[in-house]
Amino acid sequence: MRAVPDAAAHGAEPATWQSAAAAFRGAVESGRLDLPLPGSGRTRERWARFAELGGEDLSVARLAEGHADAVAILAELEGPAPAPGSRWGVWAAHPPGPKLEAHHGGGRWRLSGTKRYCSGARICTHALVTADTRDGRRLFAVAADTLAPVLGSWPATGMAGSDTLDVDFENVPAQPVGVPGAYVERPGFAHGGVGVAACWYGGARAVGRALLAAAERRDVGPHALAHLGAVDIALRTLGTALDNAADEIDADPADRKGAGRLRALRVRALADAVAAEVMDRVGRALGAGPLCLDEAHSRRVADLTVYIRQHHAELSLAELGGLVAEQGETQW
Repeated sequence: MRAVPDAAAHGAEPATWQSAAAAFRGAVESGRLDLPLPGSGRTRERWARFAELGGEDLSVARLAEGHADAVAILAELEGPAPAPGSRWGVWAAHPPGPKLEAHHGGGRWRLSGTKRYCSGARICTHALVTADTRDGRRLFAVAADTLAPVLGSWPATGMAGSDTLDVDFENVPAQPVGVPGAYVERPGFAHGGVGVAACWYGGARAVGRALLAAAERRDVGPHALAHLGAVDIALRTLGTALDNAADEIDADPADRKGAGRLRALRVRALADAVAAEVMDRVGRALGAGPLCLDEAHSRRVADLTVYIRQHHAELSLAELGGLVAEQGETQW
């Protein structure tokens, strides 16, 4: 199993990723990430853990959610069972730019190219990676000890601890997991998308608690109290939506009703809007003080600002609107 490199060996590298690595490793080894699978009847419990981690450290939550998602994917697609103590990531982004390709020969698959946005690039021991093949996009399992993370490819402050780097692959052995297209076509793809929203909820809840704590300590005035009331409504609405979504998934884990994609789009859009509202209202209520003087709060705001951009904003809203239009009658 690959050891986590010493951050000091790469002078310009921020130290935050190393502390996140230690917390992530501890969460795996302690069993904190031995979570119920989505649709197992205990999905609320799974998402509560994601929210809990999101409230503690969003970079660690990002790593933990990726690991838990990988375990669920391997179970759903009958891939290899993760070894005890192994730390998995899911690297499935396909932004413009370099790409990763898979080639089959001599009875083996190998990956070559560059994969972008690989969270836990120096932290994970294994990863599930999507790559292009002649038959379409496909998922592969790889050991991370032969990969080459590109240092400096994540200069951003937000989510710095998630160790999200580009990774170069050079003829890397890979094990296919599922058939081409299986990664996105399985019911768990939509279920996992809602799980990410639970991490955002935990981060937004922690940001909101800065305002709650201030209001408990002193008279913050009527305007700040109005913001606190609005934050309370927003967070409670999102929490209820996540609970309802968990119950719906547990009632139909195989998504026989075909509601998974619509559900995920709705909850993720709501989580994006709530997180943005909470950050805005807390900032307007408390001013620059917490952002300037409270390192944990300012980092949390920076992390959440970046993390919620996994939601594709108007692109996802347009997809949601299209599905609603196709459905005709809605519940509202």
